[in-house]
Amino acid sequence: MKIATYNVNGINGRLPVLLRWLNESKPDVVCLQELKAPQEKFPEQSIREAGYSAVWNGQKSWNGVAILSRKGPIEEVCRTLPGGDNDTHSRYLEATVNGMSVSCIYLPNGNPYPGEKFEYKLDWFQRLSKHAKSLFRQEQPVILCGDYNVMPTDLDVYKPEKYINDALFRPESREAWQALLKQGWTDALRHLYPNEPIYTFWDYFRNAWGRNAGLRIDHFLLNEAALRKLKGAGVDKEVRGWEKSSDHAPVWVEMGV
Repeated sequence: MKIATYNVNGINGRLPVLLRWLNESKPDVVCLQELKAPQEKFPEQSIREAGYSAVWNGQKSWNGVAILSRKGPIEEVCRTLPGGDNDTHSRYLEATVNGMSVSCIYLPNGNPYPGEKFEYKLDWFQRLSKHAKSLFRQEQPVILCGDYNVMPTDLDVYKPEKYINDALFRPESREAWQALLKQGWTDALRHLYPNEPIYTFWDYFRNAWGRNAGLRIDHFLLNEAALRKLKGAGVDKEVRGWEKSSDHAPVWVEMGV
């Protein structure tokens, strides 16, 4: 089974790119972030015609997450990360699909640092870590995937010295990431490719794509049951080069039975 995560950066404006990728790559389960569409504007009909059922949590102009499946029903568990009673951002969606727990995550960017947005990022990270601890103990495979807006190590950014005071690379953000890993979660791509530079995002500016000046900020975290099924992982890097594409590329894992 192929499970993918993709920050589409506006689902309606980039729908042709999304549909082309779904047709060519044929992932079985897909987590989408940054829909930038209210609930009623999600292109459900087009997604269904592509062969996928969907649940989504939209938000006008910003944020928004969705889970798609072409293999079995999606049983929604929750669409709000616990602990944020006053948090109105659509950044989390959790469901059961084919006997797996799948959480779609769009973690706050946090820039500019320092400031309220960075504090919100760290608070959201803490809430995620608390919830993840209970998810990790489940006997079924559990996958936490999406745009985490964090570059865990120097290997995940083309020029580390440029990002010293960027919220995605601040020590506080990387420490929050490490706190998650210490619960027992496995970073799927790093598990399979421990020493290779891997990028999932290339800015639209300064010819970042052409220079391969990228960042790895889209991640898969697996619990022990999911790790036992892991067969492969990768980035559909070429999608970033398509016309009118998102500044992210799809990331995927292959899971055995």
